[in-house]
Amino acid sequence: MPISPPTATNECSKLAHREHTSQTRRRQPPGHNGAINSMKKTKKRGDALLRRLTRWLLNKQAEVSFCLLGALVVTHTSMASARPYTSKFLTLSYYNSNTGKYAAGQNDLYFVAFFVVLLTGLRAGTMEYIITPLAKRWGLSKRKEVLRFSEQGWMLVYYNVFWPLGVYIYYKSPYFLNMEELWTDWPQRELGGLMKGYMLGQWSFWLQQILVIHIEDRRKDHWQMLAHHFVSITLVSACYAYHQTRVGNLIMVLMDVVDLVFPLAKCFKYLGFTTVCDILFGVFIAVWFVSRHVFYIMTCWSVYFDLPRVTKPACFRGSAEQLRGPLPASSTWSDLLEPFLNPVGTVCWGNNIMIGFLSFLLILQVMMMIWSVSIIRVAIRVLKGNGAEDIRSDDEEDEGDEEEEHKDEAQPREEEVGVETIGLKDWVRRAGIGGGASSTSVRLSGQGHRKELLNRIGCEKQVD
Repeated sequence: MPISPPTATNECSKLAHREHTSQTRRRQPPGHNGAINSMKKTKKRGDALLRRLTRWLLNKQAEVSFCLLGALVVTHTSMASARPYTSKFLTLSYYNSNTGKYAAGQNDLYFVAFFVVLLTGLRAGTMEYIITPLAKRWGLSKRKEVLRFSEQGWMLVYYNVFWPLGVYIYYKSPYFLNMEELWTDWPQRELGGLMKGYMLGQWSFWLQQILVIHIEDRRKDHWQMLAHHFVSITLVSACYAYHQTRVGNLIMVLMDVVDLVFPLAKCFKYLGFTTVCDILFGVFIAVWFVSRHVFYIMTCWSVYFDLPRVTKPACFRGSAEQLRGPLPASSTWSDLLEPFLNPVGTVCWGNNIMIGFLSFLLILQVMMMIWSVSIIRVAIRVLKGNGAEDIRSDDEEDEGDEEEEHKDEAQPREEEVGVETIGLKDWVRRAGIGGGASSTSVRLSGQGHRKELLNRIGCEKQVD
């Protein structure tokens, strides 16, 4: 169809539009567009600078952490006037030379802060300079596998230090295998140095875990783990402030034992030892259910049944050597918060506080029951011969690793494809059904290439 020449009306419309645009530009103040562009460029530069700084801090966790700790130690040793302040970070506070024990108070937060930085540096340094070279020497080459192996290796290091320490404290205690002794002689306003260091170390670890789950690639159970960490931090801090470190020690021993098996199973998975991984998964199942659904429930029952019988509602005030009480029970907010702030202040115990403790313990039990359902699903997979699947995966796969994998493969291989990533016709074409035979066989995964979140635990059968 021929195009008609422009009409006078069209020419007039164009002229009017140009005149309107020109008048609009004349009304704007001088430098208007330049100012807007300058603001955008400044914002982009600021965002880019923040991203570079964040990336640098993440890449230099060990160096930054140990530089901070080194500066603290140098200041402590070289400046006598600063020691009353720096000693709070480096030593346990509230030491009583008459009893040889320690009280609890807000100055302990300085030591917790020191330990958080120390754990951050140790984690990053151990992963980068010890575990990562071992992973590469043992045959791991993909960036994601090396990273995951290093993360699980660090967990093994931590729990192989703190779980035996917790068991040692429990074994040497008067409440070893005696639930009622958990609650006698309350409040014990002082505790031994080993118990205090253990409690503050565990408290620091869970605080540092909040940082870790935001440093690592986000997992599918990110929010569940974040809630778990916050509940754990609340329980540890409340046990410490309310002088219930005995039950705190027992609960942490029960909770930590499974983390001796889980990281080890994952490490064997990444190294390709799937049979060993499946055996360890069976061990994990037994340890999980006994520790977290038998002994843990027994401890919760003792909180509900034994604690009210042994410890009557009352308040106490003063140091261990000048303890005054029992005073009338109180439930004011100031009395509830005072144990966290004042080592010789008022500390009260009553049914409301007991119910608060028990509620948080049962919240953890509900989370563990949900995870237990997922563990049972994985166990069924193992019994069917499919191998335990890696069930705590990332939201996104590492595309770089996938590209590297395809480059390394010269021969067609079995390919695992998620059902959500291909259509039915595409699957028929790939499988060679009703058409020419395909050189690549396809195994459909019911969980998809981005594996369904079932739990934190599991092993993945390697694809040959």
